Amino acid sequence: MQNNQRTPCENPLWPCAMTGAVACLAGFEDLAVVVHGSSGCYFYPASLVGVPIYGTFLVENEIIFGTESRLAEVIRELEGRYPRIAVVNTCVPAIMGEDIGDLARDGQVLIVDSPGFLGDFEAGYRRALGEVAPEVDPDAAGVNIDGICRTDPFCRGNAIEARRLLNLAGAAVATTFCLDRYAAAHRAAPLTVGTNPDLASGVGTACGSLLGLDAVAGTFERLAAEIDGVDARPVTAEIAWAEARIKKACDKYLRRFDPPRVAISAGYSYATFAAELLDRYLGADIACVATRNDPGICNDAVTSTTDFSVIRGMIRDAEPDLILGSSYERAISPGAAFVGLTPPLRGRVLLSSRAVTGIEGALRLMDEVLNACINKNRRPEGEQMDLS
Repeated sequence: MQNNQRTPCENPLWPCAMTGAVACLAGFEDLAVVVHGSSGCYFYPASLVGVPIYGTFLVENEIIFGTESRLAEVIRELEGRYPRIAVVNTCVPAIMGEDIGDLARDGQVLIVDSPGFLGDFEAGYRRALGEVAPEVDPDAAGVNIDGICRTDPFCRGNAIEARRLLNLAGAAVATTFCLDRYAAAHRAAPLTVGTNPDLASGVGTACGSLLGLDAVAGTFERLAAEIDGVDARPVTAEIAWAEARIKKACDKYLRRFDPPRVAISAGYSYATFAAELLDRYLGADIACVATRNDPGICNDAVTSTTDFSVIRGMIRDAEPDLILGSSYERAISPGAAFVGLTPPLRGRVLLSSRAVTGIEGALRLMDEVLNACINKNRRPEGEQMDLS
């Protein structure tokens, strides 16, 4: 019997607010990001964001006698190399109560107080974006792209697909949050489309999401109504083409195999998108959906948890044929077919710019699902997947 007194943060699978802040800031190519904390606080986000960041690497002596001089030293080393520097405060300096705000200088040095105990990844992402303080230029042309995050394995692919679709419809691309230059955040366009609603910036007027084929269609219909010269028809035609391909491939699969029983674990928006896609086109039995974050949306079919023991219990009870998630979920049921949907994705080489959003994202996710299920069905009964 499960102990109901157990802390909900046991074995957390989702990064804290500090990592969320670093992920947001690391998306601005001309901004140096400094993690003000221990080496552990530095190396974790550094392993995820895929671009150089910096750290103060605090040791015992600095914790005892104060960390400000060490931080000032790192800032001086970076000032001649970057036009702006962002310092992300971590738990230990925050608990010490040191006031490092005096090091902020005329917008050239930003101090982002986002220790891990502030909350989850999304809270830190929004805290950092609030310090960047984006501005909308009413005269700026184009459409902003939202929800791009450097810790996301689909970061670059999502940005490329969003830009492709906007160009296909005749819309210019304005600012990309957050995969752009720092100055671009302060001349954002009035309208925004999202690639991951979990990370909506709130900048400009939201015109919809690009996560899912129906969402893409609705978003471009609104853009066409809002902006002269934007034509949704090329996008609508491509959606119809993509949907026909998905239906044909799924029908062919279902003539040979039963619909898979599926367990999904990822951020809320990605997880619910994947569940809807597999239910709609493959008739999949969605056995369980565990989301790393809780956006406050009422959904009885979804369990929000970062407790590995809870997810392990859900997956073992479900006995899925297919798992969409991270390396953690893959390890729970190595005999199931697996498709990576959220970090960490260990033991895999990911060089190409894969998308999960837009039309190409839906196609890519479905072809990975079908190929994984076909390979699983071809394996001899009881043979496990090689995880090496």
